[in-house]
Amino acid sequence: MSKPFALQTVLELMQRRADDATQQLARLIAAEQDAKAKLDLLCQYREEYAGRFQASAQAGMAPLQWKNFQDFLARLDDAIAQQQQAVIQSRHKTTAGQAHWQAQRVRLKAIDTLSVRHSRAEEAKENRREQKAIDEFAARKHLKEDT
Repeated sequence: MSKPFALQTVLELMQRRADDATQQLARLIAAEQDAKAKLDLLCQYREEYAGRFQASAQAGMAPLQWKNFQDFLARLDDAIAQQQQAVIQSRHKTTAGQAHWQAQRVRLKAIDTLSVRHSRAEEAKENRREQKAIDEFAARKHLKEDT
């Protein structure tokens, strides 16, 4: 009869933590991609709006329209700058999440290695017990045949 792995509870805990870290990393990656997509959309919109401004300016526009276009472009530039900061922060969070995920994987692998070693040792003990039983049975049979 083999002994149970003494650190089985720790192994299960480390597996849960590794799973949680994987899910968290997936969320962080998705958030980073979302932030990048928003930034790309803002940049694209700014480019289109600047093109409209340029076309309107060439056609001639009133000073009030000119100011409105300039003000809106300035607000778009502010929004782009804020979104760039959001992308940078998201990238930092993703990097930290990757480090956490890797650390959890290393811990899990260490405990899992101990579990595998334990299983192999228990299996070797069981094999020795079985071999001993077979040898004893063969020796008894041989003694009975000799008498």
